[in-house]
Amino acid sequence: MTKSAPIGLVGIGLMGEVLAGRLLAAGFSVLGYDVDSAKGERLAKMGGKAGSLAEVAQCSRVILAVFSTDQVEDVTQNSLVPAAAGTSKIVLCTSTCDPDRIAALEAKVAPKGIRFLETPVSGTSEQVRQGDGVGLIGGDPKTADEVKDILDVIFPRRFHIGRPGDGGRAKLAVNLILGLNRLALAEGLTFAAKMGLDPKAFIEVAKTSAAYSQVMETKARKMIERDFAPEGRVKQTLKDAHMMLDQAKRIGQQLPALSVHADVLESCVRAGEADFDNSAIRSEEHTSELQSPMYLVCR
Repeated sequence: MTKSAPIGLVGIGLMGEVLAGRLLAAGFSVLGYDVDSAKGERLAKMGGKAGSLAEVAQCSRVILAVFSTDQVEDVTQNSLVPAAAGTSKIVLCTSTCDPDRIAALEAKVAPKGIRFLETPVSGTSEQVRQGDGVGLIGGDPKTADEVKDILDVIFPRRFHIGRPGDGGRAKLAVNLILGLNRLALAEGLTFAAKMGLDPKAFIEVAKTSAAYSQVMETKARKMIERDFAPEGRVKQTLKDAHMMLDQAKRIGQQLPALSVHADVLESCVRAGEADFDNSAIRSEEHTSELQSPMYLVCR
């Protein structure tokens, strides 16, 4: 497959735009679609081309960077499958999705000419922009080899986790840990500040301590400076938390710490902060509105 053949992209949000930028910088042609035409215009300014969903579906290799499992299922079954009739199309799904539904979708569309590769990424959009995101691959290794040129560009670091659904399972487990690290960082910074410590000086101490986590590099500055320009939105993090809780219910595991995190994210949404960066985690002043009694104000 030559670089002149356009890579289809469905979804040009935070992550989709970053993926497009990396592909364009590597010399690929990108044909993208988003329900928001303004995002297509931004892609065109970057050097890509905006098209209709039907046009993007004609590409032999398509990346999905949409919001939800529902959208992945809808685009795949109603647009990509009809366009694959009599051909073979590889679909790379970078969205964080319900792993059981993705496994079922892969089995359903495989006989219809769709080779579905699960490719969620661990990392913020800025980390992916810098080439520091970690791809979590689920699906046929042979299919992954066929799109190695794409994967090398968008996810220089990656792991082939296993069968379809396993990439998403790994992503949910990673995101659970990551989200709780953000929650702990926000509470710790607030605690330090309320005790009279300078947060900027304190975080340098924390980074060299046994408490270190990567979120100190990616989110501490945003928390301290109240910079909530999104690199990963609150509403996306809450969507993922709900999927984790659903998975835990299916396997019979309780996730009490995650339940607290979900409560905090819900409070952000109620405060009109759904599109803020997920470093904006906070609780409302009245803990009676939260399911879990917890104070957390990081702004």
